Amino acid sequence: MADDEPHIRRVLTTLLESADFEVEAVADGRRALDRLETEDRFDIVVTDLMMPVMDGLALLSATRDLASRRDLPILMLTAKGQDADCEEAYARGASDFMTKPFSPKKLLARVRDLLD
Repeated sequence: MADDEPHIRRVLTTLLESADFEVEAVADGRRALDRLETEDRFDIVVTDLMMPVMDGLALLSATRDLASRRDLPILMLTAKGQDADCEEAYARGASDFMTKPFSPKKLLARVRDLLD
């Protein structure tokens, strides 16, 4: 999970861990990509759209360029809920898109749907 806001990282980590997911949280897209470039197993990526160093769209594109991660589900989260942002995310290969603030129940439901 990648989000530059410490509060959001804590909330998402707590939420996902309470649903028995293992969570690795980082503060920007570059750190997330560094982790995804390893051979470690990841089942899903949850990422913010606007982050320093590397934003969520750049992370999304770079992840889709990795042969081993091409089919990895990626859920985009953003406070920018404009149609253009959503369309751009889907065009680059996002699996799903949610706006902040989000319902914890809905986020968990979407994560589970993406993993099925």
